[in-house]
Amino acid sequence: MPPREPNSEKIIDFVVNKRNGIKGLVDTGIETVPELYILPLEERLEPNNISNHHSIPVIDVSNWDDPKVTESICKAAEEWGFFQIINHGVPLEVLDAVKEASHRFFGLPNEERKKYWVGNSPTETVALKTSFAPLAETVFEWKDFLSFRCSPRDLESFPLWPPVCRDEVVKYLESAKPVIRKLLEVLLKGLKVKERDKTREYPLIVSPVVNLNYYPHCLKPDLTGGVFPHSDISTITTLLQDENGGLYVRATDDNSWIHVPPVNGALVINVGDILQIMSNDRYKSIEHRVVANGSKDRVSVPIFLDLGADVVFGPLPEVLESGEQPLYKEVVFSDYSKYFFSKKHEGKKTIDFARI
Repeated sequence: MPPREPNSEKIIDFVVNKRNGIKGLVDTGIETVPELYILPLEERLEPNNISNHHSIPVIDVSNWDDPKVTESICKAAEEWGFFQIINHGVPLEVLDAVKEASHRFFGLPNEERKKYWVGNSPTETVALKTSFAPLAETVFEWKDFLSFRCSPRDLESFPLWPPVCRDEVVKYLESAKPVIRKLLEVLLKGLKVKERDKTREYPLIVSPVVNLNYYPHCLKPDLTGGVFPHSDISTITTLLQDENGGLYVRATDDNSWIHVPPVNGALVINVGDILQIMSNDRYKSIEHRVVANGSKDRVSVPIFLDLGADVVFGPLPEVLESGEQPLYKEVVFSDYSKYFFSKKHEGKKTIDFARI
């Protein structure tokens, strides 16, 4: 890693070591974007690389039994890796409440937020972090996030979670679970996995992680990145956007970036690396990135459907039964996850860890 500018070291000390995050830095009234957050020119999201002729599918799932719905979901997972769903049954007031709770937490005084900083939190199941992997990054992401591990055992630590948002996080997750289960059922059935195979389904839903992502307003968002290009390591991710947008997805045909416009009440669904590996590349885990807003603080709330730490995964037997050659070896999820979090966001490079 090249040496940083002296001013960058001061900012790292303030943002990371003193646990203020980018929110704390913005609250000081900075009038320029610090060098630590400025992307090299070739890594910025340029207007001429944003697609005007692509859009990811928006799927009405009010009738899960309609073959056209299941076909649309599987097709979107194959061709786009991303889609939005509407009429999914999660109440609008639940979605609004968790977004409001995100703003409430990040609106707390610095000293209150710091109580939950990673390594300082009263429980390992909730942790406040900044950027993605500060120890491995030369440029920081313009983002803080509060991460909740939400397995049944993790939920026992609920009383230690921040009171300003814990009820809303759990309500959002519980309301979304039936939708997530249905999505997995549809996607696994598309891979010829027997319907209602609970022994297959359970490891896929037992370890959800909910993040409250916070992107404070940025004077020059074109110079920075809220989240740098990456693919998720989840099975699937369920994302709630706010009205300010900012999510961009890599087009599979021409490498341009597609804006995913906020749709009121919609959830954005994307395939993660686990499902791409399990499907032997039939379903696509696609690069995506986030930009901050020039005048407004932005929030989003993803649910990452991770595997249990000791779960071994690879291409599903049903996918390979016709003689198709496996493209990936079997790996332990904890090994895959540790590799992902040990480095900065690097597009699709993490999946090479499992590639044969």
